[in-house]
Amino acid sequence: MLLGSCSSDSPRCELNPEVARVEAPVRLERLEKPFFQIRTPDDARRFLDQNRLFARYFLQRGQVPEPILEQTLAKLASNPGLQKLGSQADSTFGDTQKWQGDFQRMFQHVRYYFPDFKVPQVKTFVSGLSQDLFANDSLMVVSTDFFVGPKALYRPNVPNYILLRYRPEYVLPTAALAVSSKYNKKELTGTSMLAEMIQHGKALYFAEKVLPCTDDSLLVGFSGKDLKNVNFNEAKIWGHFLEKNLLYNTSPFQIQKYVGERPDVPEIDKTCPGRIGQWVGWQIVRKYMAEHPNVTLAQLMAAKDAQRILTESRYRPKPRR
Repeated sequence: MLLGSCSSDSPRCELNPEVARVEAPVRLERLEKPFFQIRTPDDARRFLDQNRLFARYFLQRGQVPEPILEQTLAKLASNPGLQKLGSQADSTFGDTQKWQGDFQRMFQHVRYYFPDFKVPQVKTFVSGLSQDLFANDSLMVVSTDFFVGPKALYRPNVPNYILLRYRPEYVLPTAALAVSSKYNKKELTGTSMLAEMIQHGKALYFAEKVLPCTDDSLLVGFSGKDLKNVNFNEAKIWGHFLEKNLLYNTSPFQIQKYVGERPDVPEIDKTCPGRIGQWVGWQIVRKYMAEHPNVTLAQLMAAKDAQRILTESRYRPKPRR
């Protein structure tokens, strides 16, 4: 799996020797093969017993009546369409050792910044396009069928602008953003546009630090063209937020328009990609960290005061020519 387009001589892409010494052993287990060997409910029960953590958290064993869960698994495993999709996913993600190494490097970075981080069990599975990625303190499950890409026999039932992010190169960024939620603190009351922007900005900054060789376009999920466009028009985009007095708007509808999933944001420009508020929040956080080199990633993620981060960032992008 390729993690981005950084050149090999970029300092950002060199593994920090201190990070390299961090122990974060990962054993990536592929559950697709034993799953597709299920033929009967009894087979399903053995599969569940052999993968108890996975069964408990991902398959919700204990919340679904056992006979129904076993019958459902047996039916899914014998579904010809899912078998074909599973075969396609297996060929797309065939290099298990390479993929395992990618996860280990990401977890080494997480443990470098957060020594108390416990490396979860990492599993892959074919979910039948029901859930793309699951992560908690003890388990991470990647549904490989979600990330096969445009040549997949079956694709997730989401709009095309979201489908663009369901390709192999987005697995690690998706995983990093999921891990960030463990550390990303926020005020629980009085959510504003600015608070949401900074919250997402911190998550993207976290992903940037734990996946240092990943292109910005993969981290934020913009096409290369869109990323180039927003970089060039950063001052114009920021000016829109200021002129329309959006930063302290608390309307969920307004926040969704700029921070949530959307194909574009015509309020700014018809070429402006959706989730632009997340990208702006990321730039504010980057500027804040550049202005405060002694602030650690852990301290940033624990910070809840979005206004302080904005004020102390001195974020004032200048128009480009």
